[in-house]
Amino acid sequence: MKIIDPKKVFGDSVKVSRNLLGISQEVLAERSDLHRTYISDVERGARNPTLRTIIRLAEALEVSVSTLLPPGLEQGKFKGPLTVDAERNCVDILLVEDEADDVELTMRAFQKARFANRVDVVSDGQAALDYLFFNKEFADRKPAERLQVILLDLSLPKIAGLEVLRLIRADKRTQAMPVVVLTGSSDVRNIAACERLGVISYISKPFDWLGFDTAVRKLNLDWALLKPRVPLNSPQHSI
Repeated sequence: MKIIDPKKVFGDSVKVSRNLLGISQEVLAERSDLHRTYISDVERGARNPTLRTIIRLAEALEVSVSTLLPPGLEQGKFKGPLTVDAERNCVDILLVEDEADDVELTMRAFQKARFANRVDVVSDGQAALDYLFFNKEFADRKPAERLQVILLDLSLPKIAGLEVLRLIRADKRTQAMPVVVLTGSSDVRNIAACERLGVISYISKPFDWLGFDTAVRKLNLDWALLKPRVPLNSPQHSI
C-alpha cells in the first residue's frame, strides 16, 4: 500500500489548483501575501502551513479549503500518513500546444469541468520528446510519474506533431501511451497517418472537455475531480 506524506498531498493540491487557475507561483504569492519561496516550498511538500495560511491560499486560488486538504483531514479525522490506493490510477496529462490562447482555452475547459489531475504543458515538439524521454530540462522527472494521456497538437514548431507521434510509437517506453490529437485542420492525409499510428481520437480546436471525456472513456482511467466550491464563510470551514 502506497503511503504519502499529507504535506506533499496538500502541496500537490495547491499546485493543481494554481495550474487550473492559470497563474504563476509569483502571482499566487502576491494574491495570498506570502513569499514566492514559501509557495514553492508548500508545493514541494516542504512546509506545514497553519490553518490561517491554508485559508489564505484557498482564497487566493478561488477554491474551498476542503479542496486543498487530503480526504479526512477537513473533518479532523486525519491522524497519520495518507494511504492512496484509490489514487493510483489517476491520470496525468501532457498537453503539447504552442499557441498560448489554445493552452488557456484548454486549461479553462479543465477548470470548468472541475478536473484536478495534473496537466503539464510544453510548447514544441522537441520539448515534448524531452519530457517523455527524461532529457534536458526534464532529466530530473521521475519515471514513477507515469504519464497516461498525451494531448498533441499537430502544428508544432521544431518537430511537427506527426513526427512526435511517430517517435512515441517507435519507442517501447511510450508506444502504448494513449494520444488524443488536437487539430484545427481536416487534412485527410494527416488523419490517415494518425489513424495508422493508433491515436484514440481527434478533438477540434478550441478544446472541448466533453469530446475529450468521451474519447478517453474507453480507457477506464480515473479522473480526479475537484469538490464543488464551497463559500469560505460556510460551516464547512469551521475547523
